[in-house]
Amino acid sequence: MLPEQTVRHLREAPAAHDAQTPDTDATPAIPGWRLIVSDTGRYWAIRNRAFPRVALRAGVEPAVDADTFEEVQAVVAAQ
Repeated sequence: MLPEQTVRHLREAPAAHDAQTPDTDATPAIPGWRLIVSDTGRYWAIRNRAFPRVALRAGVEPAVDADTFEEVQAVVAAQ
C-alpha cells in the first residue's frame, strides 16, 4: 500500500490508449499495470488485476516503484 502522503502527491500519467491522449504523446506504458509518476518524478506501477493468491504468497508485489521508467519496468518484469 502506498503511504498516504505519497498518494496525495501523485498524479496519474495519461494512459497510452486513452482516447483523449493524442497519438503523439510519448507517455510510456506497461501492459496490465497502471503507471503513475509522482510530483518528484518517481515511477509507480500498480497491477490492473489482482495477482492470484498463490502468487501473493510467493512474494509478488501488486504495487512497485523506482526512480526511472526503465527501473520500474524491470521490477514489473520480475513480478
